[in-house]
Amino acid sequence: MGRFRLHSILFTLTATLILTGPTPAHAAAPAYTALGDSYSSGVGTRTYYSDSGSCLRSPYSYPVLTAARIGATLTFAACTGARVADVQNSQLGSLSPSTSYVTVSAGGNDAGFSDVLLACARPWPYTCWNEINTANSVISNTLPARLNSLYSAIRTRAPTARVVVVGYPRLFNGEECNLFARISPGEQAELNRTADLLATTIAARAAAHGFAFADPRTPFTGHAVCDPVEWLNGLSDPIRESYHPNRTGQSSGYTPLVLTRLGIPVAAVT
Repeated sequence: MGRFRLHSILFTLTATLILTGPTPAHAAAPAYTALGDSYSSGVGTRTYYSDSGSCLRSPYSYPVLTAARIGATLTFAACTGARVADVQNSQLGSLSPSTSYVTVSAGGNDAGFSDVLLACARPWPYTCWNEINTANSVISNTLPARLNSLYSAIRTRAPTARVVVVGYPRLFNGEECNLFARISPGEQAELNRTADLLATTIAARAAAHGFAFADPRTPFTGHAVCDPVEWLNGLSDPIRESYHPNRTGQSSGYTPLVLTRLGIPVAAVT
């Protein structure tokens, strides 16, 4: 090979390296931590990881589906039954300055919402007005301070993360279709008003901390208990599955909503 030909090849290779640079390494997957209670762990889907114990974490939950859609490394800390203090004291260990995404649902158990629902489901002549009133009082007077403490702790540990606070849907549409759980239309309406109070309270605290709020009340409209296409279980066996999103509620109700609030256009994620 002639000297001129060799010089031409070397010049071409050098110019190519200068223009393109070295081949970039694959970017690390973003770190995503899912915090919260049974609405985040996936209770209601009826399938749970064998190693999740009493936390009942489901492969059909929105944290798992969201992480798969965005290619994130998931720390699945959510646990059924968790109150705000449980999330703050037991679930924040993975948060760090390198955390990219955080979702959190908390507050329903502080208000005793599951116990209220079970009280409302008792047969006539029992009613649940006292339990509803107690829940409303906790939501209005006690819950805001607890959420402030939790949200501050999240921001301190994950200062640059995109944080989405995930709310709870209205459960009822005014119909009675569960033979063994008679929740009257009046009680259903009041329970939905409690869900609204919970939503506005959580949304206000999220906004005060600069967090996005994922409000599932609109997506779940038309998919309540007793609707033709239910995204929420009514009274179920086992009882723990009751009044929680089913698999479609997690995949079609929560996952697109959470992705959007994380700033990820749903249509762009396939």
